[in-house]
Amino acid sequence: MNLKFLLLTILLLTACNQAPKAPEEHPILSKKDSLVPPEEKLSFEDSINLDTIWLICAGDIMPASNFNGNYLPRKEGKQLFTDLVPHIQAADIAFGNFEGVLADSGLTDKKCYDPKFCYRFRIPLVYADRLKEAGFDLLNIACNHIDDFGRKGRRVTEKNLYAKGFWVAGLKHRPCIQFEKDGLVYGFCAFAPFSGCFGMRDTAAIAHEIRQLAPLCDVVIVSLHGGAEGSDHRHVTREDEVFLGFNRGNMYEVAHIAIDAGADVIIGTGPHVVRALELYKNRLIMYSLGNFCTYGLFALNEYTGYAPLMRVGLNKRGDFLAAQIIPIKQIKKLGTRFDPEGIAIQQLRELTEEDFLDGQLKVFANGWVYGMTNGE
Repeated sequence: MNLKFLLLTILLLTACNQAPKAPEEHPILSKKDSLVPPEEKLSFEDSINLDTIWLICAGDIMPASNFNGNYLPRKEGKQLFTDLVPHIQAADIAFGNFEGVLADSGLTDKKCYDPKFCYRFRIPLVYADRLKEAGFDLLNIACNHIDDFGRKGRRVTEKNLYAKGFWVAGLKHRPCIQFEKDGLVYGFCAFAPFSGCFGMRDTAAIAHEIRQLAPLCDVVIVSLHGGAEGSDHRHVTREDEVFLGFNRGNMYEVAHIAIDAGADVIIGTGPHVVRALELYKNRLIMYSLGNFCTYGLFALNEYTGYAPLMRVGLNKRGDFLAAQIIPIKQIKKLGTRFDPEGIAIQQLRELTEEDFLDGQLKVFANGWVYGMTNGE
């Protein structure tokens, strides 16, 4: 064999086997930079190739309500998250947690066991159009507010979202779906410990559903909506979480069981605050993405008003490659905007370091997230 060719071959093989360098500490991207299509600003392209699947994952979405008063954004919501649309549209799959019933009118609202903590929301259909225009295509509806108008409200919401062109799962009769996009087959399951949803506390049933789906799919995405709510519940407890007298499940246990059964990425929602990230069996777990767009329907503070729009890179086997935190903030009765201060990045760095001491994941100051087996 030609000596020069042999040396070149050895060099190429060595380079391919080297782990990519971890990102350096950088100031976060400016608002202007954040609008550049993601492909033009990838860090460490040697670790990410053209076969990478990019998911965009958003937290709780409740953009309006016309029940018990009108909480309706101006211009039918056309300005709710305009500067984030390029990121959403650039994704292969864009996920959001749709927290509420989708209907213009009618339906009988539920009777609450405790009127002091009774909130019911009905989202007009036009706001689903805003999500579709922005680029969302995959929605979880397994949540506590899907039961705000009982069984009929649940079924109407599912029907209306399908009619708008979304892939939807999360109700008891349909916890998992299968769909195809760009030549890949995806599975999507959504679980929550609430009426009408596939119970998140029945871990054996959850594992069974995922095991049935996983062999049929290239990538399996699982959404979990549970855990206690609010600023006092920002940490992953590894225990059942009881909130207002109701057991909202053990997010840590269910996430691990789901991955053991074949899930490739876990998207957690429900607490209305950001929670830590974890890498388990080279699968990414996002324990809570907080609030994405709630138009002042929930109180906003230093924890509930800031969140990540997560951009997650996977290979075609579902292995985690890298993620990018796009920090966002909500401005009451205006909408969701890019946050140049990067509060969500800071929160995720702190929470991930505090809650998962194994150090398998590192959140960098510029918003990139790498597994340390790939990043050192």
